Amino acid sequence: MIIPLIILILIFIIAGYITGNFLFNLALNPKSSKSIIFNNETDEIKFQMKIDNTKWLEENAKEVYIEDKKIKLHSYEIVNKKESKIWVIAVHGYTDSGYFMVNAAKQFLSYGYNVLIPDLRAHGKSEGKYIGMGWLDRLDLLKWIDYLIATYGDIKIILYGISMGAATVMMTSGEKLPSNVRMVIEDCGYTSVWDEFAHELKYIFHMPTFPALYNANIITKIRAGYSFKKASCIKQIKKSKIPILFIHGDRDKFVPFYMLDRLYNAATCPKEKLVIKNAGHAEAQWIELQKYWHAVRKFIKRYIF
Repeated sequence: MIIPLIILILIFIIAGYITGNFLFNLALNPKSSKSIIFNNETDEIKFQMKIDNTKWLEENAKEVYIEDKKIKLHSYEIVNKKESKIWVIAVHGYTDSGYFMVNAAKQFLSYGYNVLIPDLRAHGKSEGKYIGMGWLDRLDLLKWIDYLIATYGDIKIILYGISMGAATVMMTSGEKLPSNVRMVIEDCGYTSVWDEFAHELKYIFHMPTFPALYNANIITKIRAGYSFKKASCIKQIKKSKIPILFIHGDRDKFVPFYMLDRLYNAATCPKEKLVIKNAGHAEAQWIELQKYWHAVRKFIKRYIF
């Protein structure tokens, strides 16, 4: 009776290890294929955008690096000719890199602002073994904030992010920030890494969170050094003292629309929200271009003081 029980336990442990590693590699290993997550049409559109926007960055931006625990982190730095004291740190999403933020950068440049576009760790030209989902990246963003202040002195900083970049800026907002950081603008960020992966597990694989996500979380703690549940935007924005603008498309299925109100309701800082109708994931600025950027500009003017 004992031996069959031991065998059953071993099978359960091995199966859990295999499942956990599969999900970990699928989600957080930048070298693994993400074809299950993204469709071919999206890949083709992003590929063309990458070509066009990378060329623009090469012509208009200076490349800068900082180092964190022997990991080199890369950013594109664009100084506006109008010599503004306002800087926007524009943060890209999952599996993207700085090229994805070029259109937003052009918009902020048209306002006369300067722009810093980091490649998040394990993305673009930044080093890193695993994807940080915003949690590891929040600490990197603090270093980029310090870099800008050390380089340009008395400046005002806006944190702007899309998708995982939105999660990054929200998670950063809960840290101890210098007074230079004036606000956060987040577009389609998730409530927590746990919530997002639970949604994707159900949406893509039609699987419950137990035991698969629990196993993946254990593997992530061991290999990447962080927990899905601890990596929570909701917990971080509850500590935020700076204003936050929450933006989401009401047809977002990748980061579900219901997360917007959960985030908005959790924030105790000055806050506003913008819902873009008929917009899917990260599509808000394309579906309602004027409405989107009018709301962003109005929010900045209200709180940049």
